[in-house]
Amino acid sequence: MSPENTTSETSTYIDPVCGMTVKPGSAAASYERKGETYYFCSQGCLKKFQNDPNAFLSPKEEKILATDVEYTCPMHPQISHMGPGSCPICGMALEPRVVSLNTEEDTSELRSMTRRFWIGVGLTLPLLILTMGEMLPGDPVMKYIPTGIFGWLQFGLATPVVLWGGSPFFERGWASVVNRSPNMFTLIAIGTGAAYIYSLIALLFPNLFPATFRGHMGEVALYFEAAAIITTLVLLGQVLELRARSQTSSAIKALLGLAPKTARVVREGGGEKDVPLEHVMVGMLLRVRPGEKVPVDGVLTDGRSAIDESMVTGEPFPVEKSSGASVVGGTINTTGTFVMKAERVGSETLLAQIVLMVGEAQRSRAPIQRLADTVSAFFVPAVIVVALATFAIWMLVGPEPRFIYALANAIAVLIVACPCALGLATPMSIMVGTGRGATAGVLVKNAEALELLEKMTTLVVDKTGTLTEGRPRLVSVVSKIDEKEFLSLAASLERQSEHPLAESIVAGATERNIEFAAVENFESVTGKGVTGKVNTRVVALGNPKLFEELGI
Repeated sequence: MSPENTTSETSTYIDPVCGMTVKPGSAAASYERKGETYYFCSQGCLKKFQNDPNAFLSPKEEKILATDVEYTCPMHPQISHMGPGSCPICGMALEPRVVSLNTEEDTSELRSMTRRFWIGVGLTLPLLILTMGEMLPGDPVMKYIPTGIFGWLQFGLATPVVLWGGSPFFERGWASVVNRSPNMFTLIAIGTGAAYIYSLIALLFPNLFPATFRGHMGEVALYFEAAAIITTLVLLGQVLELRARSQTSSAIKALLGLAPKTARVVREGGGEKDVPLEHVMVGMLLRVRPGEKVPVDGVLTDGRSAIDESMVTGEPFPVEKSSGASVVGGTINTTGTFVMKAERVGSETLLAQIVLMVGEAQRSRAPIQRLADTVSAFFVPAVIVVALATFAIWMLVGPEPRFIYALANAIAVLIVACPCALGLATPMSIMVGTGRGATAGVLVKNAEALELLEKMTTLVVDKTGTLTEGRPRLVSVVSKIDEKEFLSLAASLERQSEHPLAESIVAGATERNIEFAAVENFESVTGKGVTGKVNTRVVALGNPKLFEELGI
């Protein structure tokens, strides 16, 4: 418990059961739970707390660290790792298997990649201007920069980009070699590393290279800018990928956010207390007041009300609920107050299952991904084989010095092939597509359904309620008496009601500039309609059951 005062001698604590202020020195009892000490004014309060701690816990939420969460790879679901990291097979950043509102999202990798990218851009742009300057009229760059330091400028600008900015790619590339699972990072590491090392050798030992490798000023061609540009572009791809994942995670958290943060527990003695939602247990009695969200799945035990279940059904009209009726967590209580018994909590609720389904859909594999996986499995080894074959052929039949020619052409093959993202394109599109759909209220069961959706030409739905704007609107009035008089009677009566249909009638009357009249003896009959006296006329408005009761 957090003390009200900070000094040890005068610190005071709140008894979690009765709410009394207690000093540790004069407390009747203390109790330690999960590393936190609670102080009590009496043994009775201590016994109540020990019997059911969750009913008296502090509303402070206990955050779950990202390192305590299981992470997996979108491309290889068999990979499981506690905390964030990279997939040992494909090098792709891992993502949480199950997203929770209490899980603090680890954005350190996004921040790191973003910082590396922008520093890379700041160094690569002047490097690009330096190397492309000869294409400008008059070659202004070489006029002001001596040939002797031109290569060293390239080296100075490219080295931080390749060695620091690209260090995560070298680490993933090495991991792919150790795990014998070549991937895109294998090519990136080999291609950029080879281009950088080749350029460094050419800068330090230019005499090793033949005259055919030299320019008109006698300088050896350097590939520092190629290594830096490829590194920066791959960093951009990583930043975009991580941002997309973060947005998808936010979409799932938005679904979880449909549930309230707290629930009002009804105690055995008749008292009530707000507790964090994660402390609600099966069998607890919970009170839900007008305008509040239903905290968990359960059944009504007392009271009646109308529940807005559009979150689940898409229907805009509230559903009347009475004792024994089931309610779903996250739906909205519109009018009455009721007490419910919790039956499914935490990961067992319907809302949690929907979130789980969205997460599984993101990691599911579309049929087209089999093609991408097949191509990726052969592409990386094929590129390496082609590069080695290029090196061997130039060593056998190339001009002298054969080694330099062979190395230069093998590196060219790797550089051209390395920025390929074939293996990432499909899982990323599935992840972003399902996440974006979740924010729009469209749940995709699996990736195959998402792929088939592209070929769909006709959509057939079983009811119109799911395709509405979510709120009723008065469109037309059909009456045997004057329309204005008829609408005035109905709207005046409905102005006293909180029903969504009543609100639409009142709004429609306001739009038509209808005058409202005074209402007497207003009565709302739950599930049937309303009655009252408007301008000395008795008016009833409702469904057929109401008129049957009234003998009409």
